[in-house]
Amino acid sequence: MPKSKEAKLEDQLKRLEAIVEALEGQDVALEDSLKLFEEGVQITRECRTRLEDTQKKIEVLVKETGELKPL
Repeated sequence: MPKSKEAKLEDQLKRLEAIVEALEGQDVALEDSLKLFEEGVQITRECRTRLEDTQKKIEVLVKETGELKPL
């Protein structure tokens, strides 16, 4: 995976951690909590899609090379 995509995934995970911390805190207004939650859901969907795509690529590579056995 290119470095820019790796950095983006890492940035997304860090942002998701920050959102969770903010939502666990007591000082976030309800409207702000909803916005943070929506952002967190979007980030989660993007990360899940990227991870599923990566898994599919790995499965194709493994089938092509035959070097690793599926779990």
